[in-house]
Amino acid sequence: MIDLAMDMEQYDCPFIDTTDDHGVAFSAVHWHFDTASERLETRMIVEADSHVELERALAALREHDRLHECDTFMKHGDTGLVRTVIDQTNAMQTIRDNGGYITGPFHIEDGRECWEVGFDDEDVADETLSDLERENEFSVTERAAVSPEDLFDVLRNAGPAADLLSACRSLSVTERETLSVAVDRGYFETPREETLSSLGTRFGISDTAVSNNLRRAERKLLGRVVDTAAELDDHDRENDTLN
Repeated sequence: MIDLAMDMEQYDCPFIDTTDDHGVAFSAVHWHFDTASERLETRMIVEADSHVELERALAALREHDRLHECDTFMKHGDTGLVRTVIDQTNAMQTIRDNGGYITGPFHIEDGRECWEVGFDDEDVADETLSDLERENEFSVTERAAVSPEDLFDVLRNAGPAADLLSACRSLSVTERETLSVAVDRGYFETPREETLSSLGTRFGISDTAVSNNLRRAERKLLGRVVDTAAELDDHDRENDTLN
């Protein structure tokens, strides 16, 4: 199996047109393609720069000529959850006609879309990319051969992976930014390339405040990491017993 991560700009996608004109992003949480009608049904998280921009973006999306249905399930501040039905795009059709399939959730922002697409054959993947070039702009940002063993490993450990993902999502924006800068700037290296004081200077806060932000982030992540590692050990022992 060949797995491709793609940065895609489609010219016939309602979501791309909407994010091109408004400060909003769409992240798919569920999708289903109806082969009879050749339409894609999705449930998507919508994140906007503000509540006003969210309303404007959803209004523009509903008026798009390639959108057939748009139901809003939830709106809270600058975030919403919507169900949509759109026509099949050229890129979708090209990938389906060549036996390709979606392998992960897609994200749309600033007029571009991040896709994860899989193919069973490498030559077919290359042929599909050539076909896509005719009517779409895209770049392949990552390409990986996935073995059956790797795929089975992901499926077997979906639970622990979901727990770790949940831990990452539990971080606040401040905690995530603080942890990211601390890692990038060498705070956790030996010897340290960054100190609490210098981190505080970067963020314009005291070293105590930086320390508190880091501790909260570490507490949220490390507890889940330890639990996840324990679950992986349990799975490995079960597999050894079966084998």
